[in-house]
Amino acid sequence: MTGPSLRKKHSHHAIHDGIFTEARELTNVLKELFKDHKKQQQQKEVCDALLEHWETRTLAHAQSEEEGFFEEKLAENPDLLETIIQLKRDHEILELIVKQIKHRWETSELTEEIVRCFDALLVVFEIHNMEEESKLFVEQKG
Repeated sequence: MTGPSLRKKHSHHAIHDGIFTEARELTNVLKELFKDHKKQQQQKEVCDALLEHWETRTLAHAQSEEEGFFEEKLAENPDLLETIIQLKRDHEILELIVKQIKHRWETSELTEEIVRCFDALLVVFEIHNMEEESKLFVEQKG
């Protein structure tokens, strides 16, 4: 059973928006720190916080969608099967990028490649959210 905040378009959008805004702001801070090679401790702290954000906020939200919300939507409208398959694939892509960042981060210092991967997460998540919100929600009152 899905919680009520996932079922209402406005609430669901607010969750997506909050997650995205926080990730974008942390990514921007990381980019600024990356320019200053003297701030390695701060880079480490922000990169660790950003990875934690993607794991505990974004991927956890994705898991909660897959464990109930998507199934409810599919039960309401079987024509959404292809859309839900695509949305689940987006979740897998996000998870793969996070794993790639973690691996690189464990074996090196902050690199331009890691920063680009965080940018990629933002792009995928933003497109995913637009698709999800436009295709899984019909106009709702209230």
